Parts: sequence; C-alpha cells; structure tokens
Amino acid sequence: MKKAVWAALLAVLAFTGAARADNFPSRPITIIVPFSAGGPSDAMARILAERMKVTLGQALLVENVTGAGGSIGVGRAVQSPPDGYTISFGHLGTHVANGAVYKLNYDLVADLVPVVLLPSNPMIVVSKNAVPAKSLAELIAWLKSRTSPATAGTAGAGSGSHIAGVYFESATGIKLQYVPYRGTGPALNDLIAGQIDVIVDQTSNSINQVRAGTIRAYAISDDKRLASAPDIPTAQEAGLNGFTMTLWSGMWVPKGTPKDIVAKLNAAAVEALGDPGVKKQMENLGLEMPPQGQLTPEALGAKQKAEIAKWWPIIKAANIKVD
Repeated sequence: MKKAVWAALLAVLAFTGAARADNFPSRPITIIVPFSAGGPSDAMARILAERMKVTLGQALLVENVTGAGGSIGVGRAVQSPPDGYTISFGHLGTHVANGAVYKLNYDLVADLVPVVLLPSNPMIVVSKNAVPAKSLAELIAWLKSRTSPATAGTAGAGSGSHIAGVYFESATGIKLQYVPYRGTGPALNDLIAGQIDVIVDQTSNSINQVRAGTIRAYAISDDKRLASAPDIPTAQEAGLNGFTMTLWSGMWVPKGTPKDIVAKLNAAAVEALGDPGVKKQMENLGLEMPPQGQLTPEALGAKQKAEIAKWWPIIKAANIKVD
C-alpha cells in the first residue's frame, strides 16, 4: 500500500514539474545584472530583455544588484528558486575571476546552469582628455614617468576592468592605483569629469564617449580592429605585443532548473541575437556576436571551465584577493 502511495505521489510531482515547464513562463522573468545601471552589462541585458520578451510572451525585468565585483548579484541568483524566473547575467569577471578573488559561499560551476554565450568585446585603454599622451607609446611613457601611480577606475576587485588593468601593468611594466566603483558606468563618468586618469575598459562602455571626444582612446586588446571603430589601433599595432583579452558575457540559471526551461530561455536568447535590430545595437556598442555553433548551453559551460583554467593562475599570481 505504501509503495502505491509513493508511486502516485511521484507521478503527481513529475506531472506538476512537466506542467511548469510546459507553461513557462507564466509571469515576468528577472535578469540580475551584478553591476550598476548604465554600464555595459546593463546595456546588453536590457537590449536582450526587450527582444526576448517577444519570444517568451512575458516581460524580462533587469534588476541591478551591485557590490563586491558582481559577486553579490551572482549570489542572489544562485540562491533563487530553480524555476527559470531568475537569470544570472555576467561575464569573465563575475563568473570566472571572482572565484579566484573572493571567498564565495557558492560554486560558480556547480551551482549555476549555463544558458547561452553572449556577445563579447575587447578591452580599450582610455584616459581623461587632460592626459598629455596622444598615442599608446606616449601614454605608457607618461605612466612610467609619474612620481605616483596614475589612478585607474575599475568595477571592483576581480572585475573585468581590474583584471585588464593588472594585465596591462604586466605587459607594460607600469603601476596603477586602482579606484573601485560599483560598475564601470560610474567609473566612466568620473573619467569624463577628470576625477581619475585612465580605465582599461570594456569597449562597449567607452566607445560612445570616445566618439563624442569626451575621453581619449589609445588601443584595443584584440588581434584585429573593430569594424565599428576602425580608427582605433590594436595594442600590437600600437607597439604593445601580447596584450589581448576579450570580455565575453553569458546567462546562467540556478542549479536544478529543469532542462526544458533552460532550452526555452536559450531559444529565446538565440532568436534575440539573430534579430537584425539587436545585431545593429550590439555592433554600435563595439560588441562581437558569438559564432552560431557557440550558442548552446554546453558551449558556454565549456568556455567558462576553460577560462577558469586560464585566468585563475594569473589572478592568484597577481595576488588579487578579497576576503
């Protein structure tokens, strides 16, 4: 008798789970962006949210949860119910580097399920207009000549801008004094205002201000020039070999989210990325679309693990750590 009751209960639970997946989504979905509004991650998430709602039939709301290089926002997503209604948006900094920088109470791989790899962009070396240098070589000479390190804005310890800054230090032999913000959006505002000297920033965050002439660009950390900004040289063209770094983004959901729901979210994101209007907006931000074959959850999972293997030793060697 007990076996029959358990069998019936399991059948009901299985049916209920399937029904949830079949009816998903039946209410708005939250995308947790672990940085402040107005920054590059926020901009990409909002572009995608607007288009994904067409496919999913429900609104996607962006919630900015800042602090600790994005680790607080990721933690909020990890602790959310695994029902597909909370998406963790992040990038190389939040979903790779933070595991080597912070004492996290969650595992970036085990506690999250990959959904889709998103557009990427190289880093760009930018300064306030008051800096006298007009080329990358002149900037490096100016940085080396200072009696005290120049101030460099970051989105916090272990963020993409911080890692890129450390990488830039290593490639050039200069030293920087890092100024942490709750995102590179606020850091960029201070750069424009002349409150800090430089940022090794995401291209998508700085490119419009470079075009407007409010800050100065020197080079990008890619092996080819951007189609949207062909006048900005690569670091190698500017005389700095070995400075290549691409900041990719992605979406994850909490561990235990049903595979059917992950598949629906992936399909909506892939459809959004294929939309001509979305592509144009991404290109205007200097973002590069992933190859079609890299748009599966499995591809994002493999990339995340490979990047952990690459960057954790570099971060630990640089002694970037926050308790």
